[in-house]
Amino acid sequence: MLTSLHGIWVPLATPMHHGEIDLSRLQHLASGLIKQGVHGLVVCGTTGEAPQLDLAEQGAALAAVLEVAHKRCPVLMGIGGSDTYAAASRVLQFDDMELAGYLVSTPAYVRPSQEGLLRHFDTIAASTGRPIVLYNVPARTGVNLELATAARLARRPQFAAIKEAGGRLCQITGLLEQTPLAVLCGDDALLLSALISGGHGAISASAHIRVDLFVRLYELVEEQRLPEARELFARLLPLIQLMFSEPNPAPLKAALAMQGLLRDELRLPMTPATNACKARIATVLEALDAIPVYTAAEAI
Repeated sequence: MLTSLHGIWVPLATPMHHGEIDLSRLQHLASGLIKQGVHGLVVCGTTGEAPQLDLAEQGAALAAVLEVAHKRCPVLMGIGGSDTYAAASRVLQFDDMELAGYLVSTPAYVRPSQEGLLRHFDTIAASTGRPIVLYNVPARTGVNLELATAARLARRPQFAAIKEAGGRLCQITGLLEQTPLAVLCGDDALLLSALISGGHGAISASAHIRVDLFVRLYELVEEQRLPEARELFARLLPLIQLMFSEPNPAPLKAALAMQGLLRDELRLPMTPATNACKARIATVLEALDAIPVYTAAEAI
């Protein structure tokens, strides 16, 4: 059965302890998000410091999350890298696990042509029968997955969705108008605009913090209760802006550490958030704590 690739998905941060993955805290983090109503989880995305994890560590992280998510929440596995055949090989390593599919980013650094991107995704997709979520993040990879290329890929039903993080609302609306892909916002600051434009959800790092409110935002837009959605988003926006005020996931890990969910530890070349950033995060978290917890059962 095909999992719905709609709603609010969270790309899990990877807890560390003295340089090693803290699998128990990773499971606790995932379980908490599931209980709060997240629609799906992503393991080994950018927020999870995937480039700093070797293949064995990625497999251990995925297995740990799948253990707590079993039949409760769908899980995507992140696949990155600039070597097409190595990425396709990694898919084979994970394909016997209970996955909703793969989140596959454009290859970083090498800046291929659009034809190269097309062949990159086609080659990886040939390694699996599972759904592929395209991931366009030009600020990190140096190449933009153009609308025409996404439309060509979308002719194959296996390419089911796209995480669009190009920073332009016009690219999101173009995808909605010209492709059958489920369009997931990858720029948290554009979340409300993307949803109002018809976007199908988000893969949101910020949603680690009060994921219940991000789910509520999604539901308010679905119900066309737009004044309430705008009011709620205005309260979330200071958090969103802070989460990306320094390189992700440093501010996020600082916030999660303040909540007692993990240690404020990253792998080089990532470094912890500055003290000034942490002070602002503490203020924003205090403000969010004043908002009552939301569950779907409370919807009017």
